[in-house]
Amino acid sequence: YITPTSRNILYSHKHKSTISHFQFRFATWKDIVMMVVGSVCALVHGAASPLMLLVYGMMTNTFVDYEREVQELKDPNKTCNNNTIYWVNDTVYETDENTTLYCGVDIEAQMTLFAYYYVGIGFGVLIVSYFQIAFWVTAAAKQTQRIRKTYFRKVMRMEIGWFDCNSVGELNTRISDDINKINSAIADQVSIFIERISTFVFGFMVGFIGGWKLTLVVIAVSPLIGIGAGLMAMAVARLTGRELKAYAKAGAVADEVLSSIRTVAAFGGEEKEAERYDRNLVEAQNWGVKKGTIIGVFQGYLWCIIFLCYGLAFWYGSKLVIDTKEMTAGTLIQVFFGVLMAAMNLGQASPCLEAFASGRAAAKSIFETIDREPEIDCLSEEGHKLDKVKGDIEFHNITFYYPSRPDVKILDNLSMQIRAGETTAFVGPSGSGKSTTVQLIQRFYDPKEGTVTLDGHDIRTLNIQWLRSLIGIVEQEPVLFATTIAENIRFGRPGVTVDDIIQAAKEANAYNFIMELPQKFETMVGEGGGQMSGGQKQRIAIARALIRNPKILLLDMATSALDNESEAVVQEALDNVRTGRTTISIAHRLSTIRNADVIIGFEHGQAVERGTHSELLGKQGVYFTLVTLQSQGQTNTTSGRIHVVCQLLDLDFWSSLRLRSWSQLSNDFVPDALSGSLKIQQNDVEEHVEPAPVARILKYNQQEWPYMLLGSLGAAVNGSVNPIYAILFSQILGTFAIQDLNEQRKQINGICVLFCIVAVASFISQFLQGYSFAKSGELLTRRLRKVGFQAMLKQEIGWFDNPINSPGALTTRLATDASMVQGATGSQIGMIVNSVTSIGVSFIIAFYFSWKLTLVILCFLPLIGLSGVFQAKMLTGFANEDKKAMEEAGQVSSEALANIRTIAGLAKESSFVDSYEQKLELPYKSAKKKANIYGLCFGFAQCVIFLAYAASFRYGGFLVRAEGLQYMFVFRVISAVVISGTALGRASSFTPDYAKAKTAAAQFFKLLDRVPKISISQSDGEIWKNFRGEINFLNCKFTYPTRPDTQVLKGLRVSVKPGQTLAFVGSSGCGKSTSVQLLERFYDPDEGQVVIDGVPSHSVNVPFLRSQIGIVSQEPVLFDCSIAENIQYGDNTRSVSMEEIIEASKKAYLHDFVMTLPDKYETQVGAQGSQLSRGQKQRIAIARAIVRNPKILLLDEATSALDTESEKTVQTALDEARKGRTCIVIAHRLSTIQTADIIAVMSHGAVIEQGTHDKLMAKRGAYYKLVTTGAPIS
Repeated sequence: YITPTSRNILYSHKHKSTISHFQFRFATWKDIVMMVVGSVCALVHGAASPLMLLVYGMMTNTFVDYEREVQELKDPNKTCNNNTIYWVNDTVYETDENTTLYCGVDIEAQMTLFAYYYVGIGFGVLIVSYFQIAFWVTAAAKQTQRIRKTYFRKVMRMEIGWFDCNSVGELNTRISDDINKINSAIADQVSIFIERISTFVFGFMVGFIGGWKLTLVVIAVSPLIGIGAGLMAMAVARLTGRELKAYAKAGAVADEVLSSIRTVAAFGGEEKEAERYDRNLVEAQNWGVKKGTIIGVFQGYLWCIIFLCYGLAFWYGSKLVIDTKEMTAGTLIQVFFGVLMAAMNLGQASPCLEAFASGRAAAKSIFETIDREPEIDCLSEEGHKLDKVKGDIEFHNITFYYPSRPDVKILDNLSMQIRAGETTAFVGPSGSGKSTTVQLIQRFYDPKEGTVTLDGHDIRTLNIQWLRSLIGIVEQEPVLFATTIAENIRFGRPGVTVDDIIQAAKEANAYNFIMELPQKFETMVGEGGGQMSGGQKQRIAIARALIRNPKILLLDMATSALDNESEAVVQEALDNVRTGRTTISIAHRLSTIRNADVIIGFEHGQAVERGTHSELLGKQGVYFTLVTLQSQGQTNTTSGRIHVVCQLLDLDFWSSLRLRSWSQLSNDFVPDALSGSLKIQQNDVEEHVEPAPVARILKYNQQEWPYMLLGSLGAAVNGSVNPIYAILFSQILGTFAIQDLNEQRKQINGICVLFCIVAVASFISQFLQGYSFAKSGELLTRRLRKVGFQAMLKQEIGWFDNPINSPGALTTRLATDASMVQGATGSQIGMIVNSVTSIGVSFIIAFYFSWKLTLVILCFLPLIGLSGVFQAKMLTGFANEDKKAMEEAGQVSSEALANIRTIAGLAKESSFVDSYEQKLELPYKSAKKKANIYGLCFGFAQCVIFLAYAASFRYGGFLVRAEGLQYMFVFRVISAVVISGTALGRASSFTPDYAKAKTAAAQFFKLLDRVPKISISQSDGEIWKNFRGEINFLNCKFTYPTRPDTQVLKGLRVSVKPGQTLAFVGSSGCGKSTSVQLLERFYDPDEGQVVIDGVPSHSVNVPFLRSQIGIVSQEPVLFDCSIAENIQYGDNTRSVSMEEIIEASKKAYLHDFVMTLPDKYETQVGAQGSQLSRGQKQRIAIARAIVRNPKILLLDEATSALDTESEKTVQTALDEARKGRTCIVIAHRLSTIQTADIIAVMSHGAVIEQGTHDKLMAKRGAYYKLVTTGAPIS
């Protein structure tokens, strides 16, 4: 404990001085005074325990003298006279060594005096420890408050480029967690650290004053303890790393499987995956057992050394007392406990160092931000404000890179002018720099080279707040704040009247829909505007832009995310307000651009052409290409408006995907602003789980009962070690009163031998406890993980759609919940058995030796127990309560950071800063109040033990005199009970983990008990011999469980005879893929039926049904294994032979390609098939479907993502595969489906016409239009 760590502490002191001044840099002189006084109090408090030892030593001597006197006076020939023992014949009694003996010890008076000492020390401790804590915590609260305010204000002043490089999530955690870390590093931890170090110093001083020889002997042994502890920490850290690494493999399997759950379900791979997961768990389990064993060995080693140390110290100390008479019995005690206390406190001081280190690390990142000067300071007062603004904007030779991607040139020497009062439209492929120019006008960024001017003034010379107040902006995804509609509009300009708001709402076409809402303008829009539809949000945003009465209006794709109806309304609103303002419109749709005054075409960051609609068509440049692309380029794509939108201006497929994914994502998840609230709701859901009964957890651990039994035995032995120590210790004190020196030596040697025996016993039992519980616990964890994973795979697909059950969340649940449950069984049972035996044995000893004294001490036990609980609570700190209080402020800050662009555009930074600071007041007040409560509790916890000693030793003195109780029994009873009290406290400090484990287990069991809506067991449902593959959809209606408000299928009727090919055509979102998922029984329809061979799908056996279906989807999912294994995955009911694999891959036109690879079929495809091209992945997926030899083949846009060449190959492969099978095709390209037997054109979840290609062409309906124009069907 002593040498190695003390060196560390000195070392870290040296180093701390370099940084600590900057940890306390927000302290005012008041705070500094408080901290200094607090530190002095901590020093005094630290000296209290060693001081108590001096009293303890004197008291021991008194007891020993009294006992001697009693023994001498048993001889009737001796009396006590003038405090010296005389023979009855009045000659002085001399011992063998010719010394006289002192007598007449008034034990009760002495004890009363000692009791006063104790009480005095106790009250002193109460007062100083209160000040020590209260001052430090208050000072810390003040500084933290200051840091929070400064940090948030600074972050809000940063330029947008800085936010691009720092994720919002990270900033939020910094505001909450990192500042909390700083707080814990400058609060109570410092004072506790000072107190412990002071105890360490004074403990040694007491030791050296009492007897330097013994002190040196004890110090000489202590490095053994220090080395043991250090080695153990290292070993545990390494093994934990290994265990985590091993589990990471299994976690990766789980993640892969859960991410591609639809593929797993379609191919019936659930059992196979569970086995694969389990195989990977074995390794993690073995490392866990190793870790537990090693902890057991080291714990055993430490206790063994400690008891051997006791033996050595008492043996050598008794030599010094008896043979050389250098010490009295009291000083022996004082030295021994002084050194022990010093060592203990040094050990306990090290966790504080950890808090300091993490606080310093956190402070570094926080203070770096606070010291950073923003490049564009939005709150600065500098810069001109022009008297009159026309609104001419010019760009002169601008070159620009985003700070987060300095290698990509966005604008390349761009020059253009935008005249006042005109509407200018920007068009061009995505990534050509249109939106970037808008952000430069708002001065979110400054260009690398060149200048942007407003009315001839460089905008860098203008005042930012003023400049931004001239500009109104409406974005593609408008951000609303979580308050009322009126407030949201008021954000546009401070101090507007209600009439202004109504006027703006009318101009934005928003007035009517607002008045229809129950609370009208007082309606809350929800977090991120979540309660409003896209069109409504857009119009509120327009009203917010208009109320500013802006000179410049920027419309960045303001209508692209809307459906046709709302688009028309919003577009109309925009057309009305454009007049007389400089308007810049970026649009992805021609209709919105045609009537602009000037159109500027962008390409590769340059303005390549400008003119009106007709002029540019004549030029046949960028604009011409885009227009023609939009009108004809659609013949091969029929996927909905969104594609049209992109195809208009985006030549590349990916950007359209990107846009599409945006609009879909935004329905489920508005990015970061919302995730906060989602998390919050999630937690509420989880809180109400009833904790699981322990019995049920143990049931899962049944097979390991021999291990549990062994472990409990070990724990029982460990528990009884401490009370046994109390017996031995008091026995040694007793021996000092024996007169016969040889008898005395013999007894002491006997006791030291007993110490050695106890040491060995505790080594063995610690090892037993560690190993057994590790073994049973790891087996349990593995079993739970496997069972949990199987339960997850049994759920229906709809369950996985819920964001709470996202693959990430589920894998975390497998990783943490299972290991937390282990905490409730193994080691927990060990702790409980340990504490119970410790308490039991202590009480038996105590009541046996003196029941009266025991009862007196028992009065203090609840208090000592309470103080143990406080101590435990203190170590975990009061952080959790603070977190609750901080939540409101946290919501403000996260909303502000998530929508920083909008706030900057509205120049509203300062109002958010004010609101944040106002929300901080409450937590700050409660923190100050808490400091006092905390100080009192701490003081109380610290002084209880002194008062307990005072009372019990005083009463003990009375019993010694009045009832002739042996004094060593007094020590024995007191130390036994005090030890059991601390054991109680320790047991109670483990309860939080226990409670956590119980809720974790409850969640786990909730998952295990959940009955899936669609059972995939082998036994449920019908099976029949000759499966033909006739499919009928009868009036199916369906809504996705996660989006209950949009009905996807609205009465779908369509049928396929065996061997026919049915093609679905229609815009995206019309329910084509949904119908396929109903057939696979990923979902069941809400109304209507899917009938297969005359049997309704919901009564068919699911594995049987799925085994008849092969599926190839748009983005095929491959698993991270070899090509052969991926193809074998097609049939998981048997092992597929190599011949079959080759046969299937020949049919899929894959074989030749595979043979060119070095490892042929053993080639690894990489995670998600990343090593292969899309055409290759697609063909593997086709081979996988063919291996099943299915009766029904589902092709979901199987070729849409391929380039022409691979498409041809894949298409041939598909045509080959379709032969003799019922086939359902969903296609994006009409060319791929002209040969189908039935073509069904879908719109809005129903079939609007069906027939063969020729019939439909003759009909001249929707299909005909599609083929000829490529217009979207909506």
